[in-house]
Amino acid sequence: MDWRSGIKGFGEYLQLERSLSVHSIEAYLRDVGKLRSFIEDEHPDTSPLNIRYEQIQQFVSFIHGLGMGPRSQARILSGIKAFFKFLLVEDLIDVDPAELVEGPKLARKIPDVLSYEEIQSILEAVDLSEPQGTRNRAILETLYACGLRVSELINLKLNNMHLDLGFLKVHGKNNKERLVPIGGAAIKHIKLYLDHVRRLQKNIKAGEENIVFLNRRGHRLTRVMIFTIVKQMVKKAGIQKTISPHTFRHSFATHLVEGGANLRAVQDMLGHESITTTEIYTHLDRDFLRQTLMQFHPRAK
Repeated sequence: MDWRSGIKGFGEYLQLERSLSVHSIEAYLRDVGKLRSFIEDEHPDTSPLNIRYEQIQQFVSFIHGLGMGPRSQARILSGIKAFFKFLLVEDLIDVDPAELVEGPKLARKIPDVLSYEEIQSILEAVDLSEPQGTRNRAILETLYACGLRVSELINLKLNNMHLDLGFLKVHGKNNKERLVPIGGAAIKHIKLYLDHVRRLQKNIKAGEENIVFLNRRGHRLTRVMIFTIVKQMVKKAGIQKTISPHTFRHSFATHLVEGGANLRAVQDMLGHESITTTEIYTHLDRDFLRQTLMQFHPRAK
């Protein structure tokens, strides 16, 4: 197997077996392409099947010498490791030459969070006397109650709202489905919106009939609109922080971990593929990691 056929097979594997997006696949292939270029220049007789640990380590030293930032180096190495795992899974190699290759140490950034009191003040800043206020309150409650990404929120579907059971079905990254529990306060405001605003909306555009949150013209909301709603309510609440919709997701996770939720449960609710992504929230106190959303989320009661 030469580099061309190896990389082609890797792309097909990422698409068919891993179900990654086109953007993600292209990024992986670019990363492996960098290694290929280096090896073809420095070790022209080396194929993907006989490359050695030392050669990959040389490549890592090479990209470090180019002045790339630690995160860029780590991302490239991650793509390369995935490539050799693919070769291992396909029984094309017996030993993974990249397994012991170490990347740069990354300083873990703790995301900004809102206190529960700040969350409350933002929610209470919404004017419920207006139809859009009812919708906006439901949006903010859902962001905080479920820790959704903005893309997941704007694409929520009516037939995936199992409110009587206390769950939403969410389509996350790479179109992966997950069930997310939702607490009583959010259910209350979603039902108010569905019963008194959404159900009465007449001008719904074709193809948007199953979308939960719509604008006045009957279209699903854009990411920019969600950012605007959050920004307006933060300003109205008098909070002097730079807040985005993702801050609600960070606050959701932080408050759960702070309250004692089991880290695996938080991982499932956030839709993280790796527990290490979720572990960023354990800076609060590892000793408190115990149970789940409905027991510990402050607005689930």
